[in-house]
Amino acid sequence: MTPSTVTLLGIRHHGPGSARSLVRALDELQPDVLLLEAPLEAEALFVWIGDEQLVPPVAQLAYVTDQPERAAFYPFAAFSPEWCALHWARRHNVVVRCIDLPAANSFAMTEGRAAGVDPIGQLAAAAGYDDAEAWWEDVVEHQGHASSLDAFAAIGEAMTAVRSERSSTASSTVEAAREATMRQGIRNAVASGARRVAVVCGAWHVPALADVSASGNAAHGRSADTALLRGLPKAKVTMTWVPWTHQRLAAQSGYGAGVASPGWYAHVFANPGAPGITAWFVRQAALLRERDIAVSPDHLIAAARLAEALGALRGRPQPGLSEVTDAARAVLAEGRTGPLALIHEAMIVGDQIGTVPDTVPVVPLVRDLAAEQKRTRLKPEALERTVELDLRTPSALSRSHLLHRLWLLDVPWGRPAESRASTGTFRETWTLRWEPELTVRLIEASGLGTTIAAAATAKVLDRASHMTTLADLTELVEAALFADLPDAVAGAIANLAAKAVHDTDVAHLMSALTPLARAARYGDVRGTEAASLRAAIDGIALRICTGLATAYATFDDDSAPAAAERLSETQAALALIDHPTATDLWPRALALVADHSAGHGMVRGRATRLLADAEIWPRDRVAATLFRLLTRGTPPRTGAAFVDGFLAGSGTVLIHDAGLLAMLDTWMATMAADVFADVVPLLRRAVGAFAAAERRHIGQLVSGRGDGRPAAPYGWDLDERRAALGFATVRLLLGFGEPGDALASNMAAP
Repeated sequence: MTPSTVTLLGIRHHGPGSARSLVRALDELQPDVLLLEAPLEAEALFVWIGDEQLVPPVAQLAYVTDQPERAAFYPFAAFSPEWCALHWARRHNVVVRCIDLPAANSFAMTEGRAAGVDPIGQLAAAAGYDDAEAWWEDVVEHQGHASSLDAFAAIGEAMTAVRSERSSTASSTVEAAREATMRQGIRNAVASGARRVAVVCGAWHVPALADVSASGNAAHGRSADTALLRGLPKAKVTMTWVPWTHQRLAAQSGYGAGVASPGWYAHVFANPGAPGITAWFVRQAALLRERDIAVSPDHLIAAARLAEALGALRGRPQPGLSEVTDAARAVLAEGRTGPLALIHEAMIVGDQIGTVPDTVPVVPLVRDLAAEQKRTRLKPEALERTVELDLRTPSALSRSHLLHRLWLLDVPWGRPAESRASTGTFRETWTLRWEPELTVRLIEASGLGTTIAAAATAKVLDRASHMTTLADLTELVEAALFADLPDAVAGAIANLAAKAVHDTDVAHLMSALTPLARAARYGDVRGTEAASLRAAIDGIALRICTGLATAYATFDDDSAPAAAERLSETQAALALIDHPTATDLWPRALALVADHSAGHGMVRGRATRLLADAEIWPRDRVAATLFRLLTRGTPPRTGAAFVDGFLAGSGTVLIHDAGLLAMLDTWMATMAADVFADVVPLLRRAVGAFAAAERRHIGQLVSGRGDGRPAAPYGWDLDERRAALGFATVRLLLGFGEPGDALASNMAAP
């Protein structure tokens, strides 16, 4: 009987050159079984290889069934050698077996799986290359090897040398178990009668798999491997296909076996050789033209020639990524960082996202999201994009509901942002970006329900039952309203009402009112039923009005600013929803605060300002209150605090009321110097919050003493003699020679 031959093909994960070499090697070998470095559970997913809807980049997602947050991804790109090997096996009807440690074992081992090693990168670095793929292209692809098998044999020898510098044993328990499992897989394939066995594995593992006989290395013999793998712990694991992205393949994304330039790798894999370089520059030109950056045919010719020249100068068989990037920087981008950054993000890294067949088994929540994405026409994309929604249209409202529900489920596909176009309640702005990890988040939430709406409702109700503060509950009610979850809104409001009844802190009630009012107003805009929310607001508003005077009797300097802001926020909230208390109970409560002689000056000042703005108090009453606080009988610091609270960050009231401005001006002008020094920080804080135009206008009014005269023009106090000297110096610096007496005379003239 012909003895079995085992050929180890050590590849670089996600290397296009490695993938091309692998396909040629398989063509030469024509193996009858293909062994792949992949967990045993992955074999069940190979039935979708060749399906038109399984388009890379994709990943195999493995997770612990009852702990989905414990998950691992095994990505594949179009240029991944393993992906190419699987498609080669399908075309040639060759059996594929997975020989890596089962995910059930690796998840159960407490040590965890170490980050992937890039041995090709180590060899490239030793040879002076900053790009491992460029090293592979130069050393393997372009050297004209008679056989691709010779190239893989050379890689195996190099890996043996690299590993000899480390300990003879594996670096970790998990790595040792993985390599023992792979050796056992090779032995099983040989024992089953396979004559030509091809093993596709990371180049790092080749030396550890080279001797699988029982009589070989005792540490790697069958008995030693059997003993090592005996009794390994197991966990129940589920595995499926999920879409992946080029962004997540990038090394900076944190994926251990990632590559820095997946978009470039995909291009050179699909377009090998010199024509691919030309095609790359053509794509760059199209990208830049889409952004209104002019690129002519002459630019393309010059860039291609420069890349070829750089490759020759650097001793490369043909230009690589560094050469085409340098050429693009010099010619197409003309040294500008903006176009180069655009090329890097859109092309070198790339924005491609894969697709997965509908027949792939997934949890119902993931399938429901896919259906919702189709219904709302929101396509998941790898690159970040901004979406503005006009909530008056049904389609935009549906999108908003979906994004808010996912936000509640801690699946931040979209992140809310302030609208660039409008601050009205009819518009929302979201920043969208799909990350593969969001699938894991959905799986984690799958126990809450089989649809996005049901799961989000369950999440809200669970959170509401555990919340202890009114502020948290009000935010949750608002979020549930935005997500259009009626059952969740009702449950959260019930918890809110129960909490509000027992909360005697008026500050808590005031803090809760603003988001509730916003939610009620926003709910009306969306057509959301919010009757129960209005009832809760009524109760909270009534308790605020009845308890305000007592709660605001005393404050110190540290707590007064926040208390004053709560007054403003409460009045704005009541006005937002046109609440009945805004014209009845609330003004009475404010008047009690404003007239409380023992109250803090800032709080009294803010209450007075709010009464004035709402036209509850007439001008003469406001003036009388201000006059009392600015007389000699009132401590200056109290008066200054009142002014700070009264002005409330806006000088409009002083611009339009000359009497109030004059009163304030007189009070400051007649203040003793030592007293002024004491109160000036308060006054500066108050005036410093004014808009620049307000400060300028008030300054002009004050300089004219309130009689309408304009302020003196800028430069009225110019020292003409000193200006003439400066002008003469400037002439000398500019090379105009000595200015002469006539010039000085002209400068001194009025």
